[in-house]
Amino acid sequence: MTHDIMEMEKLERPREKLMRYGPDKLSDTELLAILLRTGTKERGVLDLAGDILGEFRRENITNAGFDGLKKHPGLGPAKACEIVAAFELGRRFFTGKKTNIYLKPSDVWDELKDIRENKKEHFVTFHLDTRNQEIKRDIVSIGTLNYNLVHPREVFEPAIRNLAAGIILAHNHPSGCLEPSDEDLSLNKRLVQAGKLLGIEVLDHVIVTKAAFSSFKQRNLM
Repeated sequence: MTHDIMEMEKLERPREKLMRYGPDKLSDTELLAILLRTGTKERGVLDLAGDILGEFRRENITNAGFDGLKKHPGLGPAKACEIVAAFELGRRFFTGKKTNIYLKPSDVWDELKDIRENKKEHFVTFHLDTRNQEIKRDIVSIGTLNYNLVHPREVFEPAIRNLAAGIILAHNHPSGCLEPSDEDLSLNKRLVQAGKLLGIEVLDHVIVTKAAFSSFKQRNLM
C-alpha cells in the first residue's frame, strides 16, 4: 500500500507529470512550479507557484519584471531571474515565429482549404496584429447546411484575449453560392459596429466555396 501511495505521489509531481503526459497537460501552477524547482520552509513549491500566480494575474506575470518578482515572499533574486529569463526566451521565439500575412481575400481563401468543401457552415475569425500578421485563427461556430448562429461576444472575446488589432471574418457556403444572405449582411453589420466600439477593426468578411471566394470589402459591403 505504501509503495502505491508513493508511486501515485510521484506521478503527480509536475516534472514527472510533464515527462509522462507532456507540457500541455499541466496547469499554469504546475508549469511555474517546474521553473521554481523548490518552495520554502513554509510553502511547498506548488503552493508558492499558486501564490505568485494569485498576486500576478496570468496576463501580468510576463511583464512583472525582475524588480516586481523578487519582492514576492519566497522568490528572491535567483528565482526571479530564472522566471524572467524563461518568459523572455519564450517571447523571443514567439515574436520570431513566421506568421501568415493577410492582405487580400485570396490569402484567406488559400488558408481555408479545410472548410471550403465542408457540408456545414463554419464561421472563422483571423486575429491579426497591426501589420496584418496572424496571431491566431479561431473557429467561432459550426452551423448547418445553410445557417450559422454567431454572437458578437463569441467573435470578440477571443480577439480581445489575443490582443488583436483587427480581425477578418470568413465563412463557407456549402451550397456553392457566393452571394451573401440577408442573415450574412445583418450579422456583418452588427460585428462591424461591435468592432468599432471595442477598437478592433473588422477588415473584411470573406465567403468561400470549393471553387471561389467573395469579399465584402471588395463589394463595398463593409
